[in-house]
Amino acid sequence: MRLKSILGALALATCLTAPAFAESISVLVEGGGEQLQKAIAEKFTAETGIEVNFVVVPYAGVFERLSAEIAAGSSNYDVATLDVIWMARFAEFVEPLDELFTDTVKADIAPALLADAQFGGAYIGMPAWANAEILFYRTDLFEDAAEQAAFKAKYGYELAPPKTWQQFRDVSVFFTRDTDADGVVDLYGTDVKGVNPEEWMATVLQAGSPGIVLDDSGAVIIDNAQHKAALDFYIASHCTDHATPPVGVAQIDWPAAQNLFYQGKTAMMRFWAHAYRLTPEDSLVEGKVGVAPMIGGEAGVAAVPGPWYNVIPKSSTHKDAARQFVAFAIANNALGIEAPLGLAATNSAYQSYVGKPGFEHFEPLLETLAAPATKGRPLIAQWQEIVDQAVTPMLQDALSCNADTGELLTQAKAIIEDIL
Repeated sequence: MRLKSILGALALATCLTAPAFAESISVLVEGGGEQLQKAIAEKFTAETGIEVNFVVVPYAGVFERLSAEIAAGSSNYDVATLDVIWMARFAEFVEPLDELFTDTVKADIAPALLADAQFGGAYIGMPAWANAEILFYRTDLFEDAAEQAAFKAKYGYELAPPKTWQQFRDVSVFFTRDTDADGVVDLYGTDVKGVNPEEWMATVLQAGSPGIVLDDSGAVIIDNAQHKAALDFYIASHCTDHATPPVGVAQIDWPAAQNLFYQGKTAMMRFWAHAYRLTPEDSLVEGKVGVAPMIGGEAGVAAVPGPWYNVIPKSSTHKDAARQFVAFAIANNALGIEAPLGLAATNSAYQSYVGKPGFEHFEPLLETLAAPATKGRPLIAQWQEIVDQAVTPMLQDALSCNADTGELLTQAKAIIEDIL
Protein backbone atom coordinates (compact mmCIF):
# COMPACT_ATOMS: atom_id res chain seq x y z
CA MET A 1 0.00 0.00 0.00
CA ARG A 2 1.38 3.43 -0.95
CA LEU A 3 1.14 6.63 1.08
CA LYS A 4 1.41 8.98 -1.91
CA SER A 5 -2.37 9.28 -2.13
CA ILE A 6 -2.58 10.65 1.41
CA LEU A 7 0.24 13.15 1.42
CA GLY A 8 -2.05 16.05 0.68
CA ALA A 9 -4.19 15.38 3.70
CA LEU A 10 -1.22 15.29 6.02
CA ALA A 11 -0.99 19.05 6.26
CA LEU A 12 -4.16 19.09 8.35
CA ALA A 13 -2.81 16.43 10.72
CA THR A 14 0.55 18.03 11.32
CA CYS A 15 -0.97 21.34 12.37
CA LEU A 16 -2.79 19.85 15.35
CA THR A 17 -1.48 20.75 18.80
CA ALA A 18 -1.65 18.69 21.96
CA PRO A 19 -3.14 19.64 25.31
CA ALA A 20 -0.83 19.40 28.31
CA PHE A 21 -2.76 16.66 30.09
CA ALA A 22 -4.65 13.54 29.08
CA GLU A 23 -6.67 11.14 31.21
CA SER A 24 -6.16 8.43 28.61
CA ILE A 25 -4.17 7.61 25.50
CA SER A 26 -4.93 5.28 22.61
CA VAL A 27 -2.28 2.83 21.37
CA LEU A 28 -2.60 1.19 17.96
CA VAL A 29 -1.01 -2.27 17.97
CA GLU A 30 -1.33 -5.83 16.70
CA GLY A 31 -2.30 -8.65 19.05
CA GLY A 32 1.14 -9.84 20.12
CA GLY A 33 2.18 -6.28 20.75
CA GLU A 34 -0.68 -5.69 23.15
CA GLN A 35 0.39 -8.74 25.16
CA LEU A 36 3.99 -7.53 25.29
CA GLN A 37 2.97 -4.07 26.50
CA LYS A 38 -0.04 -4.86 28.68
CA ALA A 39 1.88 -5.18 31.96
CA ILE A 40 3.78 -2.01 31.11
CA ALA A 41 0.53 -0.15 30.50
CA GLU A 42 -0.99 -1.35 33.76
CA LYS A 43 2.00 -0.14 35.74
CA PHE A 44 2.03 3.14 33.80
CA THR A 45 -1.62 3.77 34.68
CA ALA A 46 -1.03 2.91 38.33
CA GLU A 47 1.84 5.41 38.56
CA THR A 48 0.52 8.25 36.39
CA GLY A 49 -3.25 7.91 36.42
CA ILE A 50 -3.26 7.94 32.61
CA GLU A 51 -5.32 5.11 31.13
CA VAL A 52 -3.90 3.20 28.16
CA ASN A 53 -6.48 1.96 25.68
CA PHE A 54 -5.12 -0.55 23.18
CA VAL A 55 -6.69 -0.67 19.74
CA VAL A 56 -5.82 -4.19 18.64
CA VAL A 57 -5.90 -5.05 14.93
CA PRO A 58 -4.40 -7.77 12.73
CA TYR A 59 -0.81 -7.31 11.60
CA ALA A 60 -1.56 -5.46 8.36
CA GLY A 61 -4.27 -3.46 10.09
CA VAL A 62 -1.68 -1.38 11.94
CA PHE A 63 -0.38 -0.03 8.65
CA GLU A 64 -3.86 0.44 7.21
CA ARG A 65 -5.34 2.18 10.26
CA LEU A 66 -2.45 4.60 10.66
CA SER A 67 -2.51 5.38 6.95
CA ALA A 68 -6.22 6.14 7.16
CA GLU A 69 -5.71 8.39 10.18
CA ILE A 70 -3.05 10.41 8.39
CA ALA A 71 -5.26 10.72 5.32
CA ALA A 72 -8.16 11.99 7.43
CA GLY A 73 -6.08 14.28 9.65
CA SER A 74 -7.74 12.64 12.64
CA SER A 75 -6.40 11.88 16.10
CA ASN A 76 -7.59 8.36 16.93
CA TYR A 77 -4.18 7.13 18.06
CA ASP A 78 -1.63 8.73 20.36
CA VAL A 79 0.94 5.94 19.98
CA ALA A 80 1.35 3.33 17.26
CA THR A 81 3.57 0.27 17.53
CA LEU A 82 5.10 -0.29 14.10
CA ASP A 83 7.02 -3.08 12.43
CA VAL A 84 10.43 -1.72 11.40
CA ILE A 85 9.61 -2.24 7.72
CA TRP A 86 6.98 0.52 7.96
CA MET A 87 9.18 3.13 9.62
CA ALA A 88 10.21 4.82 6.38
CA ARG A 89 6.59 5.02 5.21
CA PHE A 90 5.52 6.99 8.25
CA ALA A 91 8.75 8.85 9.05
CA GLU A 92 7.50 12.33 8.15
CA PHE A 93 4.17 11.79 9.87
CA VAL A 94 5.48 11.00 13.36
CA GLU A 95 7.06 13.06 16.11
CA PRO A 96 10.85 13.11 16.62
CA LEU A 97 11.80 11.48 19.91
CA ASP A 98 15.42 12.54 20.25
CA GLU A 99 15.06 13.79 23.82
CA LEU A 100 13.96 10.30 24.94
CA PHE A 101 17.19 8.73 23.67
CA THR A 102 19.38 9.58 26.62
CA ASP A 103 22.89 8.19 26.90
CA THR A 104 21.54 5.59 29.32
CA VAL A 105 18.83 4.48 26.91
CA LYS A 106 21.20 4.30 23.94
CA ALA A 107 23.75 2.28 25.89
CA ASP A 108 21.06 -0.31 26.64
CA ILE A 109 19.98 -0.92 23.04
CA ALA A 110 21.80 -2.98 20.42
CA PRO A 111 23.44 -0.84 17.70
CA ALA A 112 21.31 -2.34 14.93
CA LEU A 113 18.13 -1.41 16.77
CA LEU A 114 19.36 2.13 17.37
CA ALA A 115 20.16 2.51 13.68
CA ASP A 116 16.66 1.40 12.70
CA ALA A 117 15.14 3.91 15.14
CA GLN A 118 16.54 6.81 13.11
CA PHE A 119 15.37 8.42 9.92
CA GLY A 120 16.60 11.65 8.39
CA GLY A 121 18.98 12.29 11.27
CA ALA A 122 16.32 12.04 13.99
CA TYR A 123 15.09 9.29 16.27
CA ILE A 124 11.48 8.65 15.27
CA GLY A 125 10.67 5.44 17.11
CA MET A 126 11.55 3.88 20.45
CA PRO A 127 12.16 0.10 20.36
CA ALA A 128 9.31 -1.78 21.99
CA TRP A 129 10.67 -5.28 21.45
CA ALA A 130 13.17 -6.98 19.18
CA ASN A 131 13.80 -10.42 17.78
CA ALA A 132 16.31 -12.13 15.53
CA GLU A 133 16.90 -15.53 14.03
CA ILE A 134 19.14 -17.84 16.02
CA LEU A 135 20.02 -21.50 15.55
CA PHE A 136 17.71 -24.20 16.90
CA TYR A 137 18.98 -27.77 17.06
CA ARG A 138 17.92 -31.16 18.42
CA THR A 139 19.82 -31.96 21.59
CA ASP A 140 18.88 -35.65 21.38
CA LEU A 141 20.95 -35.85 18.19
CA PHE A 142 23.79 -33.49 19.02
CA GLU A 143 24.38 -34.93 22.50
CA ASP A 144 24.20 -38.59 21.49
CA ALA A 145 27.59 -40.27 22.04
CA ALA A 146 27.29 -42.49 18.96
CA GLU A 147 26.44 -39.51 16.77
CA GLN A 148 29.36 -37.54 18.19
CA ALA A 149 31.79 -40.37 17.48
CA ALA A 150 30.50 -40.89 13.95
CA PHE A 151 30.67 -37.20 13.16
CA LYS A 152 34.23 -36.84 14.42
CA ALA A 153 35.30 -39.90 12.46
CA LYS A 154 33.84 -38.40 9.27
CA TYR A 155 34.77 -34.73 9.61
CA GLY A 156 37.69 -34.69 12.02
CA TYR A 157 36.22 -32.30 14.58
CA GLU A 158 33.71 -32.42 17.42
CA LEU A 159 29.99 -32.41 16.76
CA ALA A 160 28.53 -29.17 18.13
CA PRO A 161 26.05 -26.49 17.08
CA PRO A 162 27.70 -25.04 13.95
CA LYS A 163 29.27 -21.60 14.03
CA THR A 164 30.49 -21.26 10.44
CA TRP A 165 29.02 -21.82 7.01
CA GLN A 166 31.15 -24.92 6.43
CA GLN A 167 30.25 -26.41 9.78
CA PHE A 168 26.58 -25.75 9.03
CA ARG A 169 26.85 -27.62 5.73
CA ASP A 170 28.78 -30.49 7.34
CA VAL A 171 26.23 -30.95 10.11
CA SER A 172 23.31 -30.63 7.68
CA VAL A 173 24.68 -33.37 5.44
CA PHE A 174 25.60 -35.59 8.39
CA PHE A 175 22.09 -35.66 9.80
CA THR A 176 20.35 -36.16 6.45
CA ARG A 177 19.43 -39.83 6.42
CA ASP A 178 16.93 -42.65 6.17
CA THR A 179 16.21 -43.41 9.82
CA ASP A 180 13.87 -46.38 9.36
CA ALA A 181 15.69 -48.20 6.53
CA ASP A 182 12.76 -48.02 4.12
CA GLY A 183 14.88 -46.47 1.37
CA VAL A 184 13.42 -42.98 1.81
CA VAL A 185 15.20 -40.09 3.53
CA ASP A 186 13.04 -38.97 6.44
CA LEU A 187 15.45 -36.79 8.43
CA TYR A 188 17.10 -33.74 6.89
CA GLY A 189 19.79 -31.53 8.31
CA THR A 190 17.95 -28.25 7.90
CA ASP A 191 15.54 -26.26 5.73
CA VAL A 192 15.65 -23.30 3.40
CA LYS A 193 12.83 -20.80 3.11
CA GLY A 194 11.76 -19.70 -0.35
CA VAL A 195 8.92 -17.45 0.79
CA ASN A 196 10.76 -15.42 3.44
CA PRO A 197 14.05 -14.00 2.08
CA GLU A 198 15.17 -12.46 5.39
CA GLU A 199 17.12 -15.62 6.22
CA TRP A 200 19.11 -15.33 3.02
CA MET A 201 19.59 -11.63 3.76
CA ALA A 202 21.22 -12.59 7.05
CA THR A 203 23.79 -14.62 5.12
CA VAL A 204 24.47 -11.55 2.97
CA LEU A 205 25.56 -9.73 6.13
CA GLN A 206 27.50 -12.77 7.31
CA ALA A 207 29.41 -12.59 4.02
CA GLY A 208 30.45 -9.03 4.83
CA SER A 209 28.24 -6.98 2.53
CA PRO A 210 28.00 -3.30 3.58
CA GLY A 211 24.24 -3.57 3.32
CA ILE A 212 21.31 -5.71 2.25
CA VAL A 213 20.35 -5.02 -1.39
CA LEU A 214 21.33 -1.35 -0.94
CA ASP A 215 24.34 0.34 0.60
CA ASP A 216 24.09 3.29 2.96
CA SER A 217 24.06 5.73 0.05
CA GLY A 218 21.07 3.99 -1.53
CA ALA A 219 23.03 2.39 -4.37
CA VAL A 220 21.77 -1.05 -5.43
CA ILE A 221 24.42 -3.62 -4.50
CA ILE A 222 22.44 -6.85 -4.74
CA ASP A 223 24.85 -8.06 -7.43
CA ASN A 224 28.01 -7.60 -5.34
CA ALA A 225 30.33 -10.49 -4.47
CA GLN A 226 28.92 -10.91 -0.97
CA HIS A 227 25.33 -11.23 -2.17
CA LYS A 228 26.41 -13.89 -4.67
CA ALA A 229 28.46 -15.80 -2.09
CA ALA A 230 25.49 -15.69 0.27
CA LEU A 231 23.08 -16.90 -2.40
CA ASP A 232 25.39 -19.74 -3.44
CA PHE A 233 25.78 -20.79 0.19
CA TYR A 234 22.10 -20.53 1.01
CA ILE A 235 20.88 -22.67 -1.87
CA ALA A 236 23.73 -25.21 -1.47
CA SER A 237 21.91 -26.98 1.36
CA HIS A 238 19.13 -27.74 -1.10
CA CYS A 239 20.75 -27.83 -4.53
CA THR A 240 24.16 -29.34 -3.79
CA ASP A 241 24.04 -31.04 -0.40
CA HIS A 242 20.44 -32.28 -0.70
CA ALA A 243 20.17 -31.74 3.04
CA THR A 244 16.72 -30.10 3.01
CA PRO A 245 13.26 -31.54 2.33
CA PRO A 246 13.10 -31.49 -1.50
CA VAL A 247 9.40 -30.96 -2.14
CA GLY A 248 7.96 -27.46 -2.44
CA VAL A 249 11.09 -25.74 -1.20
CA ALA A 250 10.17 -22.45 -2.92
CA GLN A 251 6.96 -22.38 -0.86
CA ILE A 252 8.56 -23.05 2.53
CA ASP A 253 7.76 -20.19 4.90
CA TRP A 254 8.22 -19.64 8.63
CA PRO A 255 5.28 -21.84 9.78
CA ALA A 256 6.25 -24.64 7.39
CA ALA A 257 9.83 -24.60 8.66
CA GLN A 258 8.58 -24.77 12.25
CA ASN A 259 6.36 -27.73 11.44
CA LEU A 260 9.22 -29.62 9.83
CA PHE A 261 11.35 -29.14 12.93
CA TYR A 262 8.56 -29.94 15.39
CA GLN A 263 7.69 -33.11 13.47
CA GLY A 264 11.27 -34.30 13.80
CA LYS A 265 12.01 -34.00 10.09
CA THR A 266 14.91 -31.54 10.42
CA ALA A 267 17.84 -31.56 12.81
CA MET A 268 18.34 -27.78 12.77
CA MET A 269 16.44 -24.67 11.85
CA ARG A 270 17.32 -21.01 11.77
CA PHE A 271 14.37 -19.28 13.35
CA TRP A 272 13.17 -16.31 15.38
CA ALA A 273 14.29 -16.67 18.99
CA HIS A 274 10.84 -16.24 20.55
CA ALA A 275 9.82 -19.69 19.24
CA TYR A 276 12.02 -21.40 21.83
CA ARG A 277 9.28 -21.10 24.46
CA LEU A 278 6.51 -22.06 22.05
CA THR A 279 7.47 -25.64 21.16
CA PRO A 280 4.18 -27.60 21.14
CA GLU A 281 3.84 -30.11 23.96
CA ASP A 282 2.87 -32.84 21.51
CA SER A 283 5.89 -32.14 19.29
CA LEU A 284 8.40 -34.91 18.69
CA VAL A 285 11.16 -32.52 19.79
CA GLU A 286 9.55 -31.23 23.00
CA GLY A 287 12.25 -31.12 25.66
CA LYS A 288 14.93 -31.79 23.05
CA VAL A 289 15.54 -28.29 21.66
CA GLY A 290 18.82 -26.46 22.06
CA VAL A 291 19.70 -22.95 20.92
CA ALA A 292 22.86 -21.19 19.79
CA PRO A 293 23.77 -17.87 18.16
CA MET A 294 23.11 -17.46 14.45
CA ILE A 295 25.82 -18.93 12.23
CA GLY A 296 28.56 -16.73 10.80
CA GLY A 297 30.43 -16.22 7.54
CA GLU A 298 33.47 -14.12 6.64
CA ALA A 299 32.09 -11.22 8.70
CA GLY A 300 31.09 -13.42 11.62
CA VAL A 301 27.66 -13.86 13.17
CA ALA A 302 24.93 -11.72 11.65
CA ALA A 303 21.16 -11.58 11.51
CA VAL A 304 18.43 -9.28 10.28
CA PRO A 305 16.61 -8.03 13.40
CA GLY A 306 12.84 -7.94 13.63
CA PRO A 307 12.17 -4.96 15.93
CA TRP A 308 8.94 -3.04 16.51
CA TYR A 309 8.92 0.61 17.52
CA ASN A 310 6.59 2.89 19.43
CA VAL A 311 5.96 6.08 17.47
CA ILE A 312 3.83 9.14 18.19
CA PRO A 313 1.74 10.33 15.23
CA LYS A 314 1.81 14.05 14.62
CA SER A 315 -1.98 13.87 14.62
CA SER A 316 -2.04 12.84 18.29
CA THR A 317 -3.79 15.30 20.59
CA HIS A 318 -2.17 13.84 23.71
CA LYS A 319 1.50 14.08 22.82
CA ASP A 320 2.77 14.82 26.31
CA ALA A 321 1.06 11.74 27.73
CA ALA A 322 2.18 9.71 24.74
CA ARG A 323 5.80 10.69 25.35
CA GLN A 324 5.44 9.71 28.98
CA PHE A 325 4.20 6.28 27.93
CA VAL A 326 6.95 5.72 25.35
CA ALA A 327 9.62 6.68 27.88
CA PHE A 328 8.00 4.54 30.57
CA ALA A 329 7.77 1.55 28.23
CA ILE A 330 11.49 1.49 27.49
CA ALA A 331 12.38 2.03 31.16
CA ASN A 332 10.16 -0.91 32.15
CA ASN A 333 10.87 -3.01 29.09
CA ALA A 334 11.45 -6.27 30.98
CA LEU A 335 7.77 -6.44 31.96
CA GLY A 336 6.95 -7.77 28.50
CA ILE A 337 9.07 -10.87 28.88
CA GLU A 338 6.41 -12.74 30.85
CA ALA A 339 3.96 -12.33 27.95
CA PRO A 340 3.45 -15.31 25.60
CA LEU A 341 5.90 -13.98 22.99
CA GLY A 342 8.42 -13.20 25.73
CA LEU A 343 10.32 -10.42 23.99
CA ALA A 344 11.96 -7.14 24.99
CA ALA A 345 14.15 -4.51 23.38
CA THR A 346 16.81 -3.58 25.91
CA ASN A 347 19.94 -5.51 26.73
CA SER A 348 19.26 -5.16 30.45
CA ALA A 349 15.77 -6.64 30.10
CA TYR A 350 17.10 -9.74 28.38
CA GLN A 351 20.10 -10.01 30.69
CA SER A 352 17.83 -9.99 33.74
CA TYR A 353 16.47 -13.36 32.55
CA VAL A 354 19.71 -14.97 31.38
CA GLY A 355 20.32 -18.12 33.39
CA LYS A 356 16.67 -18.64 34.29
CA PRO A 357 15.20 -22.00 33.21
CA GLY A 358 13.13 -21.64 30.07
CA PHE A 359 15.01 -18.59 28.85
CA GLU A 360 18.08 -20.30 27.43
CA HIS A 361 17.48 -18.53 24.11
CA PHE A 362 18.19 -15.06 25.50
CA GLU A 363 21.96 -15.41 25.61
CA PRO A 364 22.30 -16.44 21.94
CA LEU A 365 19.73 -13.80 21.00
CA LEU A 366 21.75 -11.08 22.76
CA GLU A 367 24.95 -12.26 21.09
CA THR A 368 23.29 -12.27 17.69
CA LEU A 369 21.68 -8.84 18.09
CA ALA A 370 24.96 -7.32 19.29
CA ALA A 371 27.11 -8.87 16.55
CA PRO A 372 28.94 -6.14 14.57
CA ALA A 373 27.64 -7.45 11.24
CA THR A 374 23.99 -7.59 12.33
CA LYS A 375 22.07 -4.91 10.48
CA GLY A 376 18.51 -3.97 9.64
CA ARG A 377 16.82 -3.84 6.28
CA PRO A 378 17.03 -0.60 4.28
CA LEU A 379 14.66 2.02 5.67
CA ILE A 380 13.05 3.04 2.39
CA ALA A 381 9.38 3.38 1.50
CA GLN A 382 9.70 0.96 -1.44
CA TRP A 383 11.21 -1.87 0.56
CA GLN A 384 8.22 -4.22 0.45
CA GLU A 385 7.88 -3.69 -3.30
CA ILE A 386 11.55 -4.60 -3.70
CA VAL A 387 11.09 -7.76 -1.68
CA ASP A 388 7.91 -8.82 -3.47
CA GLN A 389 8.92 -7.98 -7.01
CA ALA A 390 12.67 -8.64 -7.05
CA VAL A 391 14.16 -10.41 -4.03
CA THR A 392 11.68 -13.21 -3.36
CA PRO A 393 11.27 -14.19 -7.04
CA MET A 394 15.07 -14.19 -7.40
CA LEU A 395 15.48 -16.47 -4.38
CA GLN A 396 12.80 -18.86 -5.60
CA ASP A 397 14.40 -19.02 -9.04
CA ALA A 398 17.74 -19.79 -7.41
CA LEU A 399 16.18 -22.62 -5.41
CA SER A 400 15.13 -24.24 -8.67
CA CYS A 401 18.84 -25.13 -8.94
CA ASN A 402 18.74 -24.53 -12.70
CA ALA A 403 19.70 -20.86 -12.92
CA ASP A 404 22.95 -18.91 -12.87
CA THR A 405 22.96 -17.06 -9.54
CA GLY A 406 25.02 -14.20 -10.92
CA GLU A 407 22.51 -13.61 -13.71
CA LEU A 408 19.61 -13.77 -11.26
CA LEU A 409 21.19 -11.09 -9.09
CA THR A 410 21.88 -8.90 -12.13
CA GLN A 411 18.25 -9.20 -13.19
CA ALA A 412 17.08 -8.41 -9.67
CA LYS A 413 19.26 -5.31 -9.65
CA ALA A 414 17.58 -4.01 -12.82
CA ILE A 415 14.12 -4.56 -11.30
CA ILE A 416 15.09 -2.81 -8.07
CA GLU A 417 16.58 0.17 -9.88
CA ASP A 418 13.36 0.47 -11.85
CA ILE A 419 11.32 0.43 -8.63
CA LEU A 420 13.50 3.13 -7.11
